[in-house]
Amino acid sequence: MKALKFFGISALALSLVNCAPSAKQLKEAVEKDPSIVFVAIEKDPEQFIEVVNKAAQNAQRKAQEKAVAEESKKRDEEFAKPLQPVIEEGRVIFGPKDAKITIVEYSDFECPYCAKGHATVDEVMKAYPKDVRVVYKHLPLDFHPMAMPAARYFEAIAMQDHAKAEKFYNYVFENQGELRSKKEAFLKEATKKVGADLKKVEKDLNSEAITKRIEADMAEARKFDFSGTPGFLINGVSLRGAYPFPEFKEIIDRHLKNGK
Repeated sequence: MKALKFFGISALALSLVNCAPSAKQLKEAVEKDPSIVFVAIEKDPEQFIEVVNKAAQNAQRKAQEKAVAEESKKRDEEFAKPLQPVIEEGRVIFGPKDAKITIVEYSDFECPYCAKGHATVDEVMKAYPKDVRVVYKHLPLDFHPMAMPAARYFEAIAMQDHAKAEKFYNYVFENQGELRSKKEAFLKEATKKVGADLKKVEKDLNSEAITKRIEADMAEARKFDFSGTPGFLINGVSLRGAYPFPEFKEIIDRHLKNGK
């Protein structure tokens, strides 16, 4: 009798070791009695937190790897078939007009990330003084109340002098906090600071030409799926966000290499 009993216990033990429940069975068991999970957590909460954190880190890592792979694939597609922005005659261009690389910057004068993007663009232009030119296009966001007025001031100043418009662009981004605090007064101050005629700027601010240019910039940004700022096209290859210098360098160097 004892032998039979021992055999029965041994068989049960082997079944527990060699026959694990399926994922479906576990799911059904937990759905039927959620307290199973609660008991396990209460028994060893530290281990539970460790497992959850590890799972979250793995999920984040996989998501990042997937995003990088998708971004790389998309970038290769854009190198093969670059996006084609319109660069009209008379547009303000920073840098040499005949540069091999054209960076189109879709930006918002009040956006803090755009200020970071501006700093990186400045770094890029210093690193590639002969090879890069920049075209600034407008994507003022609704929740930045001073973005649209600043865009209009930029274009009104550009109607007078492109070099002064470039100075205004740099001055506003380098003093963005004052744009938020002083608002219109800062824009007037900046206009005088760069040497533009304020009275003429105020006269031109609401011109139809400026309205159409800004509207066209915004429409083009939407066409290329730039919903936030800043966004950049580097010879037709997109960067979406305030990426650091190495990201710009990688794309620029690849363009220059391919152009040889």
